[in-house]
Amino acid sequence: MPDLYRLLRGVGFRIDPERAHAIALKGHRFGGHLHRRVPPRPVTVMGIEFPNPVGLAAGYDKDAVAWRGLAGLGFGHIEIGTVTPRPQPGNPRPRIFRLPEHRALINRMGFPSAGADTVASRIGGDRPRSVVLGVSIGPNGFSDPNQAAEDYECLIDRFAPIADYLAVNVSSPNTPGLRTLQSGDDMAELLRRIVDRRTRAVPSDSSPGAAGTPIVVKLSPDIPRDELPATVAAIEGAGCDGIIVTNTTIGRPGVDSSENGGLSGAPLRATALDMLQRVRSLTDLPLIASGGIMTVDDAMQRLDAGAALVQIYTGLVYAGPHLVRTIVCSTTSPDQRGQ
Repeated sequence: MPDLYRLLRGVGFRIDPERAHAIALKGHRFGGHLHRRVPPRPVTVMGIEFPNPVGLAAGYDKDAVAWRGLAGLGFGHIEIGTVTPRPQPGNPRPRIFRLPEHRALINRMGFPSAGADTVASRIGGDRPRSVVLGVSIGPNGFSDPNQAAEDYECLIDRFAPIADYLAVNVSSPNTPGLRTLQSGDDMAELLRRIVDRRTRAVPSDSSPGAAGTPIVVKLSPDIPRDELPATVAAIEGAGCDGIIVTNTTIGRPGVDSSENGGLSGAPLRATALDMLQRVRSLTDLPLIASGGIMTVDDAMQRLDAGAALVQIYTGLVYAGPHLVRTIVCSTTSPDQRGQ
């Protein structure tokens, strides 16, 4: 870890985590012209050419306030959100907790969102050519759980014409009832409606693809082993284009904490890798690996296990921006990895 980031992290860790994150986003927003030199490592996934396989996971820039600046760190893709149809504050604070001794975070944010209209206005207009933009979508916490599909359909209408891909978040542990949508029959019906809505989306002049905008589904690492085949089959059967493996966990592997919420970071490493391997054995769909990627070796393990792309978040918090370039410089083409 460069000495400068070690110093900045030490200062930042003395501040409330959510406030520190807001300050970091402001820095990224206004420092976007300071681009890092990252070698090209192009990879084509879901018909999209990504400049490199390293992305920023959803949750870091929920409201698209700094994504143009974050692109300057060298990410091949950035996933903003999770965005909800209408604005909502999320759960009460405090709702982010650091576990430095474990290189981990616990969050129970609950989808705080500026809402679809505001976020869409922030990703319109000029866009950096050097990065692919994904949008993670989820229902409002105050919506009737039986009406979740309508929320997702609203978000498809809003973002299919302007995003490069859409990520359906059905796996956050911090929105009551959300993860029940991952069960086979419920998942199948929900995703059929989402994909149908995607195919009927009306392109705009600035659309990257609109009706063909790829849809990926983000899964929980806590899905019971015996339920996973049905979940993956539902994703395939609906005609989705990929799977993100994984979200945060409600488990506490090797961690002693009484805080509720989703755990991310180093303790999630083994669980997320195992989940990736199991999903890979069930499908040929493109996989995006997320969760517990803290080092170059973590990223290489996921790529070797069949992931086409990797995403970081907590690793960025603990290792710093140089982690992006370090991973990119270590990657090779799928052919060279023997895939």
